[in-house]
Parts: sequence; structure tokens; C-alpha cells
Amino acid sequence: MAGWLLLTFTLPTKRASQRVEIWRKLQRFGTVPLGNSGYLLPSSPSNEERFEWLATAIRKYGGDASVVHVESIDNLSRPQLIGRFAEARAREYQELIRELQRFSSTRVEGKGAGRLSRLRNRFQEIVDVDFFDSPLQKRVQELLEQAARSHAAKSGAAANSKINPKDYRGRVWVTRPRPGVDRCASAWLIRRFIDRKARFAFAPEDRVSAGAVPYDMFHEEGFGHRGDDCTFETLTKQFHVRDPKVGLIGQIIHDADLLDDRFGRKEGYGVDEILKGWAQQGISDDKLLERGMELIEGLYHAPRK
Repeated sequence: MAGWLLLTFTLPTKRASQRVEIWRKLQRFGTVPLGNSGYLLPSSPSNEERFEWLATAIRKYGGDASVVHVESIDNLSRPQLIGRFAEARAREYQELIRELQRFSSTRVEGKGAGRLSRLRNRFQEIVDVDFFDSPLQKRVQELLEQAARSHAAKSGAAANSKINPKDYRGRVWVTRPRPGVDRCASAWLIRRFIDRKARFAFAPEDRVSAGAVPYDMFHEEGFGHRGDDCTFETLTKQFHVRDPKVGLIGQIIHDADLLDDRFGRKEGYGVDEILKGWAQQGISDDKLLERGMELIEGLYHAPRK
């Protein structure tokens, strides 16, 4: 990212509720204040769209707003400005770490999935505005995966019950938006070995439609991380997919998703980085999933030593 975007605005004093609304959106967008001058974001098409949308709302409320492109600020160097964004994201990640630690130290059997869902949604919100890739991002992701595996292990008896593959044909499979390596690989597995006519949809954790099959989500009825397995491995075992190449892909996806280097497979890291790059380009969830499935299909046909 080169340069910065500055939003300056005023609102009539009688617009107290609208002022709070604007402030909350500024927080959600990941801005940092620049003294009394306004609010700052790194320059990018998506951030410019956010500021322009917010400026339009401010004017609608009877205020004045301007979005200014700034190349540099004379009393703040670029590293200093980046440091301000890093500090803001670090505070948010640290609060999430504290919440995950509280979650791990308490037992809330009936509400565990819901709490994990909210924590994971909050994590994704922070990641979306983590413009300079805080080192704490990886730490929080690891804690979330540990919490997910622990929760899945507690409900293992229900999870390991036998299933009838015919019950999962002609269904809609739903997962979280912005699919990564495990969700794309799982969709490929579903389409190739479980239901060639499977349809896919995206929804927040708490908005899964009745009749849809959740995967890589915190839902008791769905398919996700179980024990030390990623979602791809869970599906492979539950639907008894015996293809040796699928087993190898499972190792690749496991290492890329769980980052524990259990199998020593590095190929998945490249797939994951490509998906992250496409996600940053603003590609739709459907297109991102389609491209990810194509990558896994290529991996399936790749020659092996």
C-alpha cells in the first residue's frame, strides 16, 4: 500500500446518535485518528470505497465530509504511521487472546459452539483490517484452532456416529465467507466424491439455513475440525473416501491449515498463500471457492515422487 486516505468531517451537535454510528463504523474499518484532523486508512480501492460511502452518509446527516489522498505527513514518518495501526490491531488481538484463555479455562457445554463462533467472527473482523499483518494474527489463529479441536473432542461421541452418504446428496453445503485452503479443499472433496451436484453457499456462523449442511463451522450437526483432524480429513473419514491421492492431499491440507507440520508437507502453504492473495483482490466468495477447487484438482493430478 502506498500513501494514505484521510477522512475529515463535521456533524451538527444535535446529531448525537449519528455521531456514535459514524464512530462505530470508523472503528470497524480499522481507522486510526490523526489528532484533530480526521481519521486515517492506508490507501487502497476498498478503503477508499469505505470512506466515500461513509462521507456520503455524513452529508446525508447534514454534515460536511472530505476524503483526502495523502502522500506523506511531515511530522509522522511512514514507519510511525504503520506503528499506530500495529498498536491498534495488537490491542484488539490481545483482547481476543484473553477471551480465548477465559473460554479454555471454563466449561460451558451447551454454549461452547456459539461462543467459539462469536470469537471466530471477531477474529475475522480484525484480520480484515489488519493491513500490516500483525504477528499476533497467527497466535490468535492457533488458539482458535486449539479451542475448536478441544470442543470437537468433547462432542466426539455424537460426531463419530455413522452416517448415510445418500442423505447428503442434493444438499446445499454452507461455510464461512472468504474460504481458505481447508474450506476450498473440502468443497472439492464434496463435489468429487460425495455429491457431484453439491451446491455451496456462504453465511455467518449464526445464520445457517435450515436443511443446509455446515462445514468448517462450529455446528454440532456439521463437519469440521475433530480431534487433531482438519475438516478435509473429517470428511474423508466420515464418508470413507479410500483414494490414496486423497489421503496425500489430506496431509497437505492438514499441515497448511493446522500449521503443526505433522506430515512435513509444504505444498499446501503455496495454495494457501495464493488464496489469500486472491481474497485481497476482492474476488467474490463463489469465485474464490471455484478457483480454490481448481487448484486442488490440479494438485490431485500432479505427479508424485
